[in-house]
Amino acid sequence: MTRILTTGCFVAALVASADAPVAQIGACATDAMLVFDGSTSMAEISFETGPNTRIKEAREAIRRAMPDIEPYRRVGLMIYGPGPKGACSNLDLRFGPKEASAGPVIAAIDGLQPDGLTPLTDAVRQAAEVMDYRNSPGVVVLVTDGNETCGGRPCEMAREFRATARDLVVHVIGFRAEVDFFAWNNPEQDPLGGTTVASCLAEQTGGLFVTTETVDELVAALQRTLGCPVIG
Repeated sequence: MTRILTTGCFVAALVASADAPVAQIGACATDAMLVFDGSTSMAEISFETGPNTRIKEAREAIRRAMPDIEPYRRVGLMIYGPGPKGACSNLDLRFGPKEASAGPVIAAIDGLQPDGLTPLTDAVRQAAEVMDYRNSPGVVVLVTDGNETCGGRPCEMAREFRATARDLVVHVIGFRAEVDFFAWNNPEQDPLGGTTVASCLAEQTGGLFVTTETVDELVAALQRTLGCPVIG
């Protein structure tokens, strides 16, 4: 069953967990892929974002979180959005799960210039393929500020993962996520729903769906999903 964590007291619990003594290394030996939203909306300034863009604050969170995560798990990076192809075709596999990943992840996100749309379904699928999800356990952590906008069906894919994966867990972190209920290229969105449709990726795979609004909340969510804290 998915655990849905929102802001406020739940995030305070995340921070407390992230600061707790770490569990045995074996519990965090599963490789992970960070799937990061680099779409145009990450660079937008709005009433919700205040003076900073989402990408600026996300960079700060990555810089703070990754050094604590690096000792306990091999992490790879997939970025979607910017690139020379069509707005929905830019899936940039920077590298697969590797040791000493903090520096490369931080450098990649620092150098990211947001552009393009949100093919998050294809990005998560490719990240799972990198880890050979049908035959090996794996963790995918998706950081997104909104919904699928390229016609993908994340819920359908999540059911496929549940049926065919050896042991794949997908965590979804919404960072100041906004939902366009009327997007024609988001076929699974329920007009009455209040969250990103990508939450079903966590629901179907036993992961966490976490909503975050601040840098501190995003750091805590990254540490909880990619790191190796004792879970109370």
